[in-house]
Amino acid sequence: MRELRIRVLAGVFVVAGVLSWAGARLWNAVGTLPGVPLAAPIVLALIAAVLLSTALSLRARLKAQRERRPGAKGVDPMMAARAVVFGQASALVAALVAGMYGGTGVALLELLDIPARRDQAFYAGFSVLTGIAVIAAALFLERVCKLPEDDDQNPPGAEPTA
Repeated sequence: MRELRIRVLAGVFVVAGVLSWAGARLWNAVGTLPGVPLAAPIVLALIAAVLLSTALSLRARLKAQRERRPGAKGVDPMMAARAVVFGQASALVAALVAGMYGGTGVALLELLDIPARRDQAFYAGFSVLTGIAVIAAALFLERVCKLPEDDDQNPPGAEPTA
């Protein structure tokens, strides 16, 4: 399984933000820009909380297993792999959603004199922050589930074995 790359997440965020900004400006020029829902940052915050609690739980279980504590519950490798896949998918979607709401929020900055648009700009900004929290929690989960390097099989300078 390949690690998430910050550059890919940043690229998704920027492309989604630019397209969303352009779409929001066009939509606002043609008609009425749709609102930013209050539920967006709440859902992203819940996903971040689930990812963080999963990472903390797995980290504690792995630490207990490494220290060979009596009665320590092991971590099923498939469960850890599923958690990492969930984290990676969540990070990619969060980068996309945060970019969309970021672009919309930037477009709403010129409409701050309207109270409803000011609230939507706040919701969009909070959505970007909670999207970043999802990405951070997913990267932490991925780091917790990463297998340690096995240096015994491949000494420094040797060709890696397949």
